[in-house]
Amino acid sequence: MNKVWLITGASSGFGRAIAEAALADGDVVVGAARRPEALDDLVAAHPDQVEALRLDVADTAAAEAAVRDVVARHGRIDVLVNNAGRTHVGAFEETGEDELRALFDVHVFGPAALVRAVLPSMRERRSGAIVQMSSMGGQMSFAGFSAYSGTKFALEGMSEALADEVAEFGIKVLIVEPGAFRTGLFEKDRAGVSTDSGVYSKVSTTRGFVSGGDGTQPGDPAKAAAVILAALRAENTPLRLPLGDDGVTAVLGHLDQVREGITPWEKDARATAFDD
Repeated sequence: MNKVWLITGASSGFGRAIAEAALADGDVVVGAARRPEALDDLVAAHPDQVEALRLDVADTAAAEAAVRDVVARHGRIDVLVNNAGRTHVGAFEETGEDELRALFDVHVFGPAALVRAVLPSMRERRSGAIVQMSSMGGQMSFAGFSAYSGTKFALEGMSEALADEVAEFGIKVLIVEPGAFRTGLFEKDRAGVSTDSGVYSKVSTTRGFVSGGDGTQPGDPAKAAAVILAALRAENTPLRLPLGDDGVTAVLGHLDQVREGITPWEKDARATAFDD
């Protein structure tokens, strides 16, 4: 049976690439976007397979109605892809509360609302998949990405627990951790930037990397989408899937660093129980 996908941020980048890969498999795609007209060409090319849905994921109150509407028309949602997002650059000290909350709305509270909305029907059918588009920045961070990585760390922590909770119902959870891919994430109008005080030189370096990186990223979203679909088809779908040579190298290197940092303190850290 062909699957029904609900993909947020489907108008470009990974969302668009995943939608196109699903369509190539003969599946049905409901592409959610703040500007659904950006999907007009995809709808015109696949009128029986694609539907555009207006949805701002930051509007958590709209999630349940959107899911209910899709299920009413298509009978089910087999795969939810929480893809909508944006980048943000700014030093920890320079990132204001409103900026931080807005980023959490898009990357954490919005996806959480959609997961809550799709789970009852997935549990009832005892099948389904939830794809959480994170980042290699969901496993590590560096100067300038405190806010962005903070949201992705939160998403990954929630998703790891979610995977443990829903496995008994036959529901898969896949956390995707891309490196640098040629999406619109670094486009000038989409990259959030906090005010630069000039105090933090490493943050200035990160700003330059982001502002000059659009269109030069090595990763191909279409190839990434193919790997994501293959991982979902696999009998043993991984919980985490870093993507891109840079992403895989960074995640594995970070895991080694964590171990290296803990090992010298392991004996003392373990010897902290009561003596009774």
